[in-house]
Amino acid sequence: MRDLTISEFLDRLAGRVPAPGGGATAALHAAQAAALLGMVARYSTGAAYAVHQEVVQRIIRESDTLRGRALTLAEQDAAAFTAVTEAYRMPRESEDERTARSAAIARTLAGAARPPADVITAALDAVELAEALLPIGNPNVVTDIAAAAEAARAAAVTARVNVEINLAGIRDERVRSGLLAETARVDEITARADLVTAAVREEIAK
Repeated sequence: MRDLTISEFLDRLAGRVPAPGGGATAALHAAQAAALLGMVARYSTGAAYAVHQEVVQRIIRESDTLRGRALTLAEQDAAAFTAVTEAYRMPRESEDERTARSAAIARTLAGAARPPADVITAALDAVELAEALLPIGNPNVVTDIAAAAEAARAAAVTARVNVEINLAGIRDERVRSGLLAETARVDEITARADLVTAAVREEIAK
């Protein structure tokens, strides 16, 4: 996926194929958030920002790492959803085949829920970086911090529904409860993204 052009990716996304889908786009929202934060941080270097250089350099490092992590999650999501599709295509003529198919579906649904759950964590990381960068970043690109916060919000909300769609088929209650705990963080992420965007809008309205 990472080697596709944007046009090629969108063509594939629009096609009648199992993946990529919403889960992959959630991860790409997180990757875009990280990239925007990396850009703002790089515009916040030099003598005028010397007092904040330790924080800025940390944000550059962490946003670059986050961008790569999110892109990997996009690829993992596509692979996991493909596995679910293959499980549903398994034969079910005999009792043994039905048992094997049912077990495969439950297993792959749990696997498919993992990448979007990890995207929620990535989205939270992006919002935290946006909060750290907002008071010290270059004001000429402050709107890109809001754009990053909104991309992180989109990542979290989209990832949540992609976790939730898999929950009904997951039999392991420990796995289900863990996933539910991770989706519960999304409201906090969106609230914090709201505050970042509101602060940016207030700043540019001055």
